[in-house]
Amino acid sequence: MESWVADIEFERPSGVGRVMKKLLINPIGNHMPGKLLRGLLRFTRSELAKSNWIDPGGWRSMVISYDGSPERMVDRILVKSGTIPMAARNRKKLAARLIAKLIDQVAQQPAHVLCLGAGPGHIIMEAMAQAGHQAEATLVDISEDAFDYGRQLAERCGLRDRVRFIQGDVRDIKKMLDNRVDIVKMIGICEYLEDDQIVSIVKAVSGMMPPNASIVFNSLSNRHGTDAFFRRVFGLHMIHRSVEQLQSLMGQAGFCDFDSFAEPLMVYEVVVGKRGPGRENSPKGRE
Repeated sequence: MESWVADIEFERPSGVGRVMKKLLINPIGNHMPGKLLRGLLRFTRSELAKSNWIDPGGWRSMVISYDGSPERMVDRILVKSGTIPMAARNRKKLAARLIAKLIDQVAQQPAHVLCLGAGPGHIIMEAMAQAGHQAEATLVDISEDAFDYGRQLAERCGLRDRVRFIQGDVRDIKKMLDNRVDIVKMIGICEYLEDDQIVSIVKAVSGMMPPNASIVFNSLSNRHGTDAFFRRVFGLHMIHRSVEQLQSLMGQAGFCDFDSFAEPLMVYEVVVGKRGPGRENSPKGRE
C-alpha cells in the first residue's frame, strides 16, 4: 500500500518557517492573552476564526483551510503558515488517494462509501474522481448547511447522481442506513469524540460491512504545538490519540490488519483497517 501514496506532492514548511514557529509564532499564539488574540481576529474580520466560533472544527473552517487562498489577508496567513491547516491539506490528499485505491479493490461495483462527519464531502469526491472504478457515497453530517455547499461541489465534480446526503448525528447511523457498506471514512471526526462514542459508532457500521471491508480514519498528534491557541482562541478541544490507541478502539468493533500512513508534518496519520470475520450482523445488499 505504500506505493499507492508514494508520488503525492505534500506541503512542507521551509526550514526558516519551522524555526519561526517553534521560537516565535507558537509561543505567542499559546501564551498571549486569549481575549487579546480574539479581539485582534475580530478586528481583522477573520472568517476562519468566525467559523470556529460558530462551530468549532466545523465544515466551514475546513473549507477555508482546504482552499489555502482565502479572501482576507489574516486568513491567508493563518492557513498558509499554520501547521494544522497545512497538515489538514496533506491529510486530505493522503486520505483521498487511499480511498480511491480501496474503491478500485472492491469486487462488487459500484462500491459504496459511507462518510461520517463528512461535511460537504471534499475528500470523498476527490477520491471518487481519482478512482478507476465506479463508486457511490453516502455522506452523513450533523450540519445540513454543509450539504448545500456539498451539492454544488458534487455538481462541479460531475458526481451529482452518485452522492447522497443525510443530516444527522453519526452516533445514530444505524437508524439512518441499513444497506451494504464497502468502505467507511472517518477522517477528521475521531478527535472530537470520546472513546466510547467511537466504539459505539464503529460497532454500528461494522454490522453493515462484509468481511475485509475497509475503514479509513486518522490519528492526531500534538506535534503541531498550538493546542493552547486552538483551545483558548478558537474554542477547539481536540483529543490527541496515537495510532495505537485508535487501533485498539477500532479493534473492539472487530477491525484488524491496520496500515498507517503519516503526512510529512507528522500531525496526522491516516489509518486503513479491515473488518475481520465473526461479526454477528450480516450486511444487506444495496437497496
